[in-house]
Amino acid sequence: MVRRFLQYSLDHQRPVKALFADTMKFQNIRVTAIDGDQVSFLRPGRKKPVTIPIEEILSASYARGDDGDTLKYAESPKEEP
Repeated sequence: MVRRFLQYSLDHQRPVKALFADTMKFQNIRVTAIDGDQVSFLRPGRKKPVTIPIEEILSASYARGDDGDTLKYAESPKEEP
């Protein structure tokens, strides 16, 4: 289930809330790449991505205020006059 939330973040450029094994704290992250068993992400206020094994993320869920409705973020077709 963690991988699905990470993939959601990558596909839709949306932050997700993740629980890290080393600190046992939740933090909002935005995934920039998933390579096999590694994930790269940006933490709030940081410009350089961090890469860790996916197993280091114990849990993931939608960030506050996000309900996972991807249709809200999809581009609507533009009408031509």
